[in-house]
Amino acid sequence: MGKAHLFFSPLPYFTFSFPNKLPSGSALWVQLSAGPACRVVSSLLRELTGLTLLCGYSQLFVLPHRHSQLKDYCFFSPPRHAVCIFYLVLRALDTVEDDMSIPLDVKVPMLHEFHSYLYQPDWKYTESKEKDRQVLEDFPTISMEFRNLSKVYQDVISDICHKMGVGMAEFLEKKVDSQHEWDKYCHYVAGLVGIGLSRLFSASELEDSIVGQDTDLANSMGLFLQKTNIIRDYLEDQMEGREFWPREVWSRYAKKLSDLAKPENIDGAVQCLNELITNALHHVPDVLTYLSRLKNQSVFNFCAIPQVMAIATLAACYNNQQVFRGVVKIRKGQAVTLMMDATNIQAVKAIMYQYVEEIYQKIPSTDPSSNKTQQVISSIRAVSLPGSPMASRHHYSPIYLSCAMLLAALSWQYLSTLSKATEEYVQAGEN
Repeated sequence: MGKAHLFFSPLPYFTFSFPNKLPSGSALWVQLSAGPACRVVSSLLRELTGLTLLCGYSQLFVLPHRHSQLKDYCFFSPPRHAVCIFYLVLRALDTVEDDMSIPLDVKVPMLHEFHSYLYQPDWKYTESKEKDRQVLEDFPTISMEFRNLSKVYQDVISDICHKMGVGMAEFLEKKVDSQHEWDKYCHYVAGLVGIGLSRLFSASELEDSIVGQDTDLANSMGLFLQKTNIIRDYLEDQMEGREFWPREVWSRYAKKLSDLAKPENIDGAVQCLNELITNALHHVPDVLTYLSRLKNQSVFNFCAIPQVMAIATLAACYNNQQVFRGVVKIRKGQAVTLMMDATNIQAVKAIMYQYVEEIYQKIPSTDPSSNKTQQVISSIRAVSLPGSPMASRHHYSPIYLSCAMLLAALSWQYLSTLSKATEEYVQAGEN
């Protein structure tokens, strides 16, 4: 699959210069001094005063816990363990799904039963060829930490793992044909992550029960990010032999999905791109409604940052031929600004409004989807304009903006330092 992200992690939308391979594959907990990272997850999970690095596809989210002024702002302590274990479990599941060396008659039962391995202390898989195989080889450590969680957290993680495994198995031997199947696929690999995290937030009582109960909104949070990833990564996926764009859409513009990358097909390719972006934009009102219900500052940051990164990415991709020629990324400075600004619902609404207006200004009059694009943008305007009727649960003081700026600066500094340290560690491990 290779497309599932911890969907609230804010860094899938811009890239730092990190190595493609990291020692533990999914999550590292290192000391604030940026010393060598240990391989044993169990001991590291107890070093909660250190620097947290959640790694997904060579992209890191840095959370400096030792700064007392930022602790509550940066991350939410009660479900912190549960969220990290949730990520590791799903990372392990995704590693099984991605490993093409595992025969289907072995892989399908593994995916269906993976949730049960959480309760088997000795289960591990040592024959994986994937770069993230460490999470499977050290799975007894992960499952032990899982069993140490409160039952309410265990139930959420096990349930989501079960549903995701079944969904992954379903799409192993079939491609995404219809737009309905596109939604279904994105639900399995990202919507369920959003639903699970929302249930963890509510179970911890950091958020009201409605956040975990309204699965439609939580699902939209995941779908918006997943569709953005899929749209942006067209060329990368083609080069790796993966196809995630729905046939129902691209078949109107080309005989084969790969044909969209041919120069002679660029006009149709861009029209196809615009149609898919229009589809993804339909999730924005749900995203804003979801975020408006959050009352905990750190949960809000955790959820809001990737969403504003996503809308900025879609604005950069819209009507852009570069999607079929190379990589489209938002600038690092732009990303830091978004991280600093997305601290309350009114700010997020303003950001969404800004980027959908940018898309609106680029709509070609001859584009087949132009009317639909204009309509969905109108619906987003209705809920993102200043004074719109959407209720906000919180209005934070300027101190949070100062904290955000400090957090961004610290994160940038640590990312620069740890990039070199991690590269040296990986090289040492390979020698």
